[in-house]
Amino acid sequence: MNDGPAYNPCPSQEDVSKKANLVGNVKKSKADQAQIDEETAKLLALKAQLVPQEKKSGKMVLKYPKGTRDIEPHQMVVREKVMGKIIEVFKRHGAESIDTPVFELKEVLTGKYGEDSKLIYDLADQGGEILALRYDLTVPFARYCAMNKIKTIKRYHIGKVYRRDNPAMSRGRFREFYQCDFDIAGQYEGLLPDCECIKIVCEILDSLDVGCYCVKINHRKLLEGLVVGVCGVPAASFNSISSSIDKLDKQQWEEVREEMVKEKQMLPHTADKIGTFVQLKGGRDLVEKLLADEELCANKNAIAGLKDIQTILEFCEVLSISDKVSFDMSLARGLDYYTGVIYEAVLLGGTESTNTTDDTAAENGTGDCNEPSDGEEAAAANVGSIAGGGRYDNLVGMFDSKHQKVPCVGVSIGIERLLSMIERREMEKVGGKMRTVETEVIVASAQKRFHLHRLTLCNELWTAGIKTEFSYKVNPRMLDQLQYAEDNLIPWAVIVGESEIQEGCVTLRNIQTRQEEKIARADMVSVLKQRLQSTLSCSATQ
Repeated sequence: MNDGPAYNPCPSQEDVSKKANLVGNVKKSKADQAQIDEETAKLLALKAQLVPQEKKSGKMVLKYPKGTRDIEPHQMVVREKVMGKIIEVFKRHGAESIDTPVFELKEVLTGKYGEDSKLIYDLADQGGEILALRYDLTVPFARYCAMNKIKTIKRYHIGKVYRRDNPAMSRGRFREFYQCDFDIAGQYEGLLPDCECIKIVCEILDSLDVGCYCVKINHRKLLEGLVVGVCGVPAASFNSISSSIDKLDKQQWEEVREEMVKEKQMLPHTADKIGTFVQLKGGRDLVEKLLADEELCANKNAIAGLKDIQTILEFCEVLSISDKVSFDMSLARGLDYYTGVIYEAVLLGGTESTNTTDDTAAENGTGDCNEPSDGEEAAAANVGSIAGGGRYDNLVGMFDSKHQKVPCVGVSIGIERLLSMIERREMEKVGGKMRTVETEVIVASAQKRFHLHRLTLCNELWTAGIKTEFSYKVNPRMLDQLQYAEDNLIPWAVIVGESEIQEGCVTLRNIQTRQEEKIARADMVSVLKQRLQSTLSCSATQ
């Protein structure tokens, strides 16, 4: 007979916590790796046996996964409206649309995102293929171009992407979210496609009325010339240091410097030298100042980057967006595949300027908005980047068997972050009551057993292209039908009863004014179309 402790097939959370503490203590005591591995394996085995509390009770806790959300009807109204405006801008610039699978071969995605590669969602092996959910829409687009031998295309793509990030729902950061991408692939002279992408960002943000914003621009070659050429950082460390520099929109320089020195073993004087450059921002004046820097301009990459920035700023002036664009040396865009001009749009949260001249505004890239104060930068950082992109000339070649390059440039709109702001604004506009259906007419009746008459009228209205609803009850109360129309902001009701059948007419009721009139059944469709057009015209002028 075994007098030892009975085996518990279902360990408790307390058992797991005790084992986790034990593993922590073993690691702190600097025990040999074999013991650490053994205790860690035991902890993982306990976790695997742990039965969730809801399963013990036989009840399932209904919730959506962390970092996701359900989209309510009123939110979908705003979402469709916003996406419609974005697509309108994309089409105005001649883009065609494609779609790609939400999952890719993992080898397609790995090695393209720098330090963010750890955020890729891996999928379980489904029959011999190692797969992962797509992290963005750019890498799948490059794979699409390489697979189909496409050398020239201007495309937009709206779809969901997935990142195993720490979600911040209030700031519009999710694990599943939409991206709206516009990209131009092809060999073209100059930087005209790059400038068109920046123009597209401005058109979209203006059409969505998001307030004051700034499109920050920089150049990866300029950064590389500064970090590697001027400051002497090894080329192999460039992408890692760029990721640190890219945090300057959310952190103070002192924090970024500490990361470079302590975590990435950079010499303090090297970090300080980088800091004198990456904290600079401005316009054409800054470009001229840097072109006069002998040490910086001794590097060919830095010179090439500055010349491109100079050209972009000239193009932006022609496109009347120079007041929205700022040259910002702190912008790095941490993804490894960028090779040229990079840009990122952020909200400023500023107010209309009263002391800044037009010339100064154009130089600073702020237009009608003041330069953001520390508080405003914090507010902007709370929302984060609302659009970003740049040039990536080598990405398609990574997937081509002959490594043939297809130069590309594009931009991605951070739709979720924009929606979190626009939803609040739109709900305030309508006093918390937003119309979530497009129904134009409800067909109602007061008499019993009139459902076939209502169905006949609905069929006639549907055939005429009029958006129509009716109650599914056989004998609905008239008050309930009219109340439904009021609650859902349906403008018109067509009422049918015994008297209307005998007279060959229907009663047309204006739901808002509650005025009624009888019209001939034969004229129902034409009269309703006239009234609906009149209602639409009135709404457009309000």
